[in-house]
Amino acid sequence: MTDPARWDVATLTAAFRAHTLSPVEALAAVRARIERWEPVINALVAADRPAAEADAATAAAQSEARWRRGEPLGPLDGIPVTVKENLARAGVPMRAGCAGATPVVPTRDAPAVERLREAGAVIVGATTMPDWGMLSSGVSSLHGITRSPWDPALTTGGSSAGAGAAAVAAYGPIHVGTDIGGSIRLPGTWLGLVAHKPSFGRVPLDAPYLGRVAGPLTRTAADAAIAMTVLARPDERDWSALPPAALDWSLDGAAVRGLRVGLWLDAGAGMPCHPDVRAVTEAAGRVFENGGAQVEVVRPWLTPQLLSDIDLFWRVRSFADLEAMTAENRSLVLPFVRRWAEGGARASGVDVLRAYQSVMAMRAATVAATAAYDLIVSPVAPVAAFPAQWPMPWGEADEGMAHIGFTVPFSMSGQPACSVNAGFLPDGRTVGLQVAGRRFDDVGVLRAVAWFEAARGAGAEPGWPE
Repeated sequence: MTDPARWDVATLTAAFRAHTLSPVEALAAVRARIERWEPVINALVAADRPAAEADAATAAAQSEARWRRGEPLGPLDGIPVTVKENLARAGVPMRAGCAGATPVVPTRDAPAVERLREAGAVIVGATTMPDWGMLSSGVSSLHGITRSPWDPALTTGGSSAGAGAAAVAAYGPIHVGTDIGGSIRLPGTWLGLVAHKPSFGRVPLDAPYLGRVAGPLTRTAADAAIAMTVLARPDERDWSALPPAALDWSLDGAAVRGLRVGLWLDAGAGMPCHPDVRAVTEAAGRVFENGGAQVEVVRPWLTPQLLSDIDLFWRVRSFADLEAMTAENRSLVLPFVRRWAEGGARASGVDVLRAYQSVMAMRAATVAATAAYDLIVSPVAPVAAFPAQWPMPWGEADEGMAHIGFTVPFSMSGQPACSVNAGFLPDGRTVGLQVAGRRFDDVGVLRAVAWFEAARGAGAEPGWPE
């Protein structure tokens, strides 16, 4: 592989150390990928590109000087990365993918962005998202459609749509997204990536919210772990953050022998799992079993009411944003999102309280159902990638949150969960395996994912687009 844009972090840093490649040259390779792929996939915020390119050039030159002196700042010095547009960068307007939103201009970088800059990473641009992050696709009133590099006719998933597309297209090895119900992991399954949703509070945020996390989308578990060594550093602004922890993010010697693994094939609510997706997941379960894990099928614990209630809770939240807009701005919101949010218009205070209590019940049920296991493996989504122009897996119809039955429980419980490619459907679409762990065991999850990468066989390993 001669294109540095496609190299992993370890290969890039080794080249920087040996002075066989510079961060400036690495950035040039990424820019060549961007020029080739961006007209096809639309992964970067277009309005942001000129300023981002200038900032990246400065950061790469500064990194090159540090490597020449033998004084790199850390494991990401000079590494090209992207950040989702809802992660604040000082002075850069934020519109969260929505054409009707009044831009918010932050005065300080978000914690994840600060940690990346402190580590010397080269931020090459901001990645796209759908309106307010409330779609599992790359459809946005502000950006248009973000498409899969595997097949531009297919979705990237969302809401970390641009991050996922940028990872596949090799706009560098690390792409930081956010997740509140599946927004990191869904692009993971529909793009064949390693997409890690950290434990709630592991990666500090400047705007914490129930279930919300930031985490890496990468091609390998090793790159995700390296990203976490930086992203998980503390920040005083996050009042929900976990205490700083000196975690060993090394993946060396990863094994699953003796672990108790729950195989979760039926979410209990939402869309039924497609037989082909189920078959790939069952095959992945056998890989764990062959590796010495004790694998047993887990009974479903999610209920239709729990899934319906969290949908209502989010509708009311988005309706509050919608109602605060002028009529003109409201008309600019993606029609699908506007209709969905309006479904929360008539909810009473009692309705909202009951929905919140259901969220807490989902949290309790998830922790209780998984407590006996070291890991839970399941589909990430019940279906494979759908047409790029569809806002949701069922098109324009309103089916609530029927597609996140496997992902949202771990968002609400705060448990770490990661997507890793487990195989392909007969038509070539990727199928991700969700590997979830005990509360706060991000390292254990990433080690299991690293083990699975090595054990899954060549037939499940993505052959990334050139």
